[in-house]
Amino acid sequence: MVAAGADIVHFDVMDNHFVPNLTVGPLVCEAIRPLTEAPIDVHLMIEPVDRIVPDFAKAGANIISFHPEASPHIDRTIGLIRDNGCRPGLVFNPATPLSYLDWTLDKIDLVLIMSVNPGFGGQQFIPGALDKLREARKRIDASGRDVWLEVDGGVKVDNIADIAKAGADTLVAGSAIFGSGDYKATIDAMRAELSKI
Repeated sequence: MVAAGADIVHFDVMDNHFVPNLTVGPLVCEAIRPLTEAPIDVHLMIEPVDRIVPDFAKAGANIISFHPEASPHIDRTIGLIRDNGCRPGLVFNPATPLSYLDWTLDKIDLVLIMSVNPGFGGQQFIPGALDKLREARKRIDASGRDVWLEVDGGVKVDNIADIAKAGADTLVAGSAIFGSGDYKATIDAMRAELSKI
């Protein structure tokens, strides 16, 4: 992916408990780390999260984000991620309120807005995510902190510009790229759409 033009390796971790799918663990992250200098952005869709955070940090993750519903002590999990040398992020499902940011925005480096219900690739972008992105962007800007605003789910060539206009500065595209015949051409087309705004 990086050779095709991607800037970041986004790594989805699912446990068949918090979400209805099962994916990869720290060993795969560890295998990827020597192959790229690009940041590895680990999105934990697991419960509980604290047990696995040190494993992904040791495996080479740069950013570790988690869902507030998956941690009984959100501040503790944020601190654990940072104590293990990674940048912490908080993930918001479509129905998760942004009010969690009232207590965490000063401690995190990434806000990830899910524009699908997590667990499966290939889903359609939920349009209501645009309003959530706009609100998250206002909160981040008002904080004066350098916090990435990431969006994940249904990001495609035909909607990427609208998503960026809503405030996202970090865009995760999985199925749109992996399902195409030419990764580089798809990433180039996405960049071309972004260059128009």
